[in-house]
Amino acid sequence: MGDFEHQRHKLQTGLAKPRELIVACAPMRSNVNISQIARTASACAVEKMIICGNASLISKIARDATSELTVSTHRSLGPVLKKLKADGYSIVGIEQTSNSQNIHHFSFKRRSVLVVGNERLGIKDDILELLDEVIEIPVWGMPHSYNAASAANMALYEYCRQFPEG
Repeated sequence: MGDFEHQRHKLQTGLAKPRELIVACAPMRSNVNISQIARTASACAVEKMIICGNASLISKIARDATSELTVSTHRSLGPVLKKLKADGYSIVGIEQTSNSQNIHHFSFKRRSVLVVGNERLGIKDDILELLDEVIEIPVWGMPHSYNAASAANMALYEYCRQFPEG
């Protein structure tokens, strides 16, 4: 393979400042999805995740989620989003709507809440009304949308790409 040797990257140790991103998940059918989102959120140095309903993390899947990720459970998402909006957060949902923006052309605000909908039903109408922005991720094949965890993970990555230092 030539005259060079592949070496693993050194682990990064912290960000210049804390991420001002919160992940908020509507009630989901699958604890696998919630756990995958938690693992990615932790890898992205997100410090707060909100889950609703009866969801819980599966430790084998979310195994690398660090203790810095605080997960809080709420009965419903609406009151939490209203409070976060009043605290100055931009509420951004991942959903295919008539007014959604392509994620490739979307600029996150540093202080954002990323809302992830239910796997089958998406984001309910009462929550859609609370969103400041709606983004969608282009799909080129079948099915016509990504799995909730996959879409959340892509959006998390895009936020981090836009704010690499935190």
